[in-house]
Amino acid sequence: MNITEDFLKEIGTKISEIRIKNKQTLDDLEFITGIDSSDINKYEQGKINLTVKTLIKLAQALKIHPKDLMKFDFDFDKYK
Repeated sequence: MNITEDFLKEIGTKISEIRIKNKQTLDDLEFITGIDSSDINKYEQGKINLTVKTLIKLAQALKIHPKDLMKFDFDFDKYK
């Protein structure tokens, strides 16, 4: 149980959910952002850390505000 890994997984899940809702593929996001689709897949799985720059690029490609990628319940208290 690692707070950073768990938080990244939650953001990744959000990216994936919104991408699917928008009927976008990984290749669509690659085309729009210039980020390799295999890296986008890793972000969606929470396997690699997002920079703010990457977060903004993905949010723009998903047509949402960056803060919407962090709209999820996360229990910080369980990591104390």
